Amino acid sequence: MKKTLIAAAVSGIFSFPALTFAADVEPASPHTLTGNLTLTTDYRFRGISQTFEKPAIQGGIDYSHASGFYLGNWNSNVNSGAGFPDGNLEMDFYGGYKTSLGDVGLDIGGIFYYYPGSEARGLGLGAESGAVSNKEIYIGATWKFLSVKYYHSVDDYFSLRGVDSTGAATGQDTKGSNYLDIGASYDLGNGWGINGHVGHLNFKNVHNGDYTDWKLGVTKDVNGWVFAAAYIGTDAKGQCTGATSYQPYCFTNSNSDNGAGGINFGTKAKDAGDDTVVISVTKAF
Repeated sequence: MKKTLIAAAVSGIFSFPALTFAADVEPASPHTLTGNLTLTTDYRFRGISQTFEKPAIQGGIDYSHASGFYLGNWNSNVNSGAGFPDGNLEMDFYGGYKTSLGDVGLDIGGIFYYYPGSEARGLGLGAESGAVSNKEIYIGATWKFLSVKYYHSVDDYFSLRGVDSTGAATGQDTKGSNYLDIGASYDLGNGWGINGHVGHLNFKNVHNGDYTDWKLGVTKDVNGWVFAAAYIGTDAKGQCTGATSYQPYCFTNSNSDNGAGGINFGTKAKDAGDDTVVISVTKAF
């Protein structure tokens, strides 16, 4: 009996600190901050090369709250000939709200694309002076491995104005241009995944501006490093020689406000929407 009482007493003594420790546990923070860094062989935005089919380094930071609200910034090098005269950097700022209803996820927000050091006037298409930029609002939904997202421009689409079949500026605005993105992403297990995408741009008042793009890719997660390969293609008009009408996606390597470079520049230009394979590696932290 004595041994039993002693054991019980000892057990009781050691149980109190455990209760004290449990009371001291702090609740999980509602704030989440993450970052990401990517190296890629070509920066394709909506299927169109932004780096003259050359490599890019990209990175960003994201903040999210348990309530569903989020903010973020993402950046990449670009080539001025892709429509950013004298500019070589893209900075994206975005924010919105996400929630879920069972298997259905909803996302609504806005994004601001900004190209510091660029000069929209150098586009030569009736654009106003100042840095090239674009503002869009978006709404999206996911269901299991499927997704759909709609983007709507609330000002001139990347500072461009209307263009006719000869390439002459019409002065019409491109506000209201929109992009529909339909995608799928499936986890195969063991770090492997596959993904696909089809998108369509409706480019208001720009001759040959509308196009469809597509992607089929595979990913592999190796200890937090995500390696990816994707086949990307479009039907965008980028014929750089012999074209009989304006080809908005025929880009040069560089463009300047003083008139050097520019689009539709013959053998010095490339079809920015031609089919390609893009390889990348991404690390989140």
